Parts: sequence; C-alpha cells; structure tokens
Amino acid sequence: MSKPSDQPSLRWEDNAIVTLDQRALPHERRLLRLDTVDDVVTAITTLAVRGAPSIGLAGALGVALSAYAHCPPGTGGGQQAVHADARRLAAARPTAVNLAWAVDRALGRLADGPDAVLAEATAMIDEDRAVNRQMVAHAVQAVLDRCPQRSLRLLTHCNTGRLATAAVGTALGTILALADAGKVTEVLVDETRPLLQGARLTAWELAEAGVPHRVCVDSAAAAAMSQGLVDCVLVGADRITARGDVANKIGTYALVIAAAHHGIPFIVVAPESSWDRSLVDGRDIVIEERAADEVTSYAEILTTPRGTRAYNPAFDVTPASLITAIVSEHGVHHASEARA
Repeated sequence: MSKPSDQPSLRWEDNAIVTLDQRALPHERRLLRLDTVDDVVTAITTLAVRGAPSIGLAGALGVALSAYAHCPPGTGGGQQAVHADARRLAAARPTAVNLAWAVDRALGRLADGPDAVLAEATAMIDEDRAVNRQMVAHAVQAVLDRCPQRSLRLLTHCNTGRLATAAVGTALGTILALADAGKVTEVLVDETRPLLQGARLTAWELAEAGVPHRVCVDSAAAAAMSQGLVDCVLVGADRITARGDVANKIGTYALVIAAAHHGIPFIVVAPESSWDRSLVDGRDIVIEERAADEVTSYAEILTTPRGTRAYNPAFDVTPASLITAIVSEHGVHHASEARA
C-alpha cells in the first residue's frame, strides 16, 4: 500500500480536475470537481488549490479544459479563446512562477489538439512526483550533513507536502523522509497566519503520517530557537531569482533572520520550476497582496474594529545571503553558488 505522501493530490477524471478542497481541511475531507476554467481560477484564488507546484499543475490541466471546450478534435478554430483562458489562469496568483511556467508549457501543445494538451499536463504530474523524490533525497542528505548524529527537532512554515505538489512534497516531503529514517524527534509547525496553512494542512499531513509535532504561533518561532528547540528550518519556495533570493509565504523572512541569529541551518527545498532566472534579485518579484478581511476577521467573525485597514502580503522575500542552502532535484546549491 502506498504511503499518504505518495498519493496524488489532483487528477484528471471524466473530463474534469478532481482534487481535495484544502479550504475544508482538516475537519472535512471534501473532493472538489473543477469542470471549467472559471472553476480552476476560483479554486486557485480562494486557495482551494494551493502550493506553487500544485497550482501550476492545476493551471496546466485548466488549459486542457479550455482546449476541449474551444478546440474540439477535428476542428481548427478556438485557439484564441484558449490563449485568453491561459492568460487568466497564469494571472490567478502572480508570485508563484510555477503557475505561468506550467500554463505556458501546456499551451505549447495546443496546435496538436486538446488530447496533446492533456497528455502534456498529465505528464507534468508524473514528472512532479519523480522530481520531488529526487529533491527530497538531496534535501535529506543536506540536512544530515549539517545536523549529523542526532535526532532532529525541525521547524517548518506553511504547507509544502503532497497537498502543495503532485505528491511527496518538497520541504515537508523531506521532513517525512527524515522521520521514516528515524531521524526526527519533533516538528514545530508555524500556524502560518492569516490562513493557517501550517495549523490546518501541515499538521494534518504530519498526523496522517504519525510524525510527532506541535503547532506554534508564527511569533513563537524565534523563542523556540532561542530555547534550543530547533535544529534546522525547512521551507519551500514560490519563486527563486537568479541570485538565489526566495519568495515564500509571508513570515519566512522573519524566520530566516531568527535562524541566522541563532546559527541554525535554513534550507529551502523547491523544484527547478520555481527558479525564475529572468529576475536578478528579490526586488523584481511581484508580491501578491490579498484581501483585508483575511486579517481583520476569521471564520467570518470580525476580529478588529469595523473599518480597520490591513497590510496583507501573501509572500515575502528572503535574501540569498541568509539562506544556508537551496535544494532542487539537481542537488544542493549554496547561496554563493546561485548567481553562478
């Protein structure tokens, strides 16, 4: 029987995309069926589907939905409509480069018909699973090289497991692999405000895998480091620039500053598709800013005085100089090597 982390997070079934609705977790395991491009855009923008690799795959499958809708086999028209849908899909979340990359790759097969677009998108799902396994193997070794001969207390932020990828995961996949090898004492999970991806999703995946863990508020992470509760920090990435600056879930920058101060390794685990070498450094990354009500209320209950404004960036940028290593399927890259 396959492990939970090996099970695909999304699939093509009966001319639709089927995935778990991540808004319902951890209390309800609800399948979501996406029949149209509008459904896919809504799922991505509302974070029903989230995680840089996963939204890329959903976007690619969304191009297939559009191709079948506008370019049925045996006809030559409709390509303009598919290109328009592809632009909408790519713009659904601007910070994660995987989305535009995957949409463009699927769109590149449009001239060969909708079956070819779908074949490309489904091939990308298989590739992502294989890439994640390679990446996790490199990342496990990177952690053990820096934290040898002891059982580890790890800290992670947001969700980077199979929910955020096709399967296996990136940073969380690495944590699960270390746990399988008997190398993990405990995982501290940042709750990841304001939408609690850590508390809702990462804790759910860790519980499913039977890995010891505790959830902490984001602002407790630095205190945990100061008390010797963290040996290594592992996070994912939504976009990595040519020189190795990393855009990731808001709160990552604060984590890396605390880790640097305490001399704790800070390792980013992300696939090659998260690199955007057209951007020199982090100042060039477009940071998505989300609706104020994500901060001013929770579960539709107002938590601030009525009319309060909010600063709600979805991501922040961590400079390469503070990162111990970036791991992809190609191996371990040190900050000093990223520019080269």
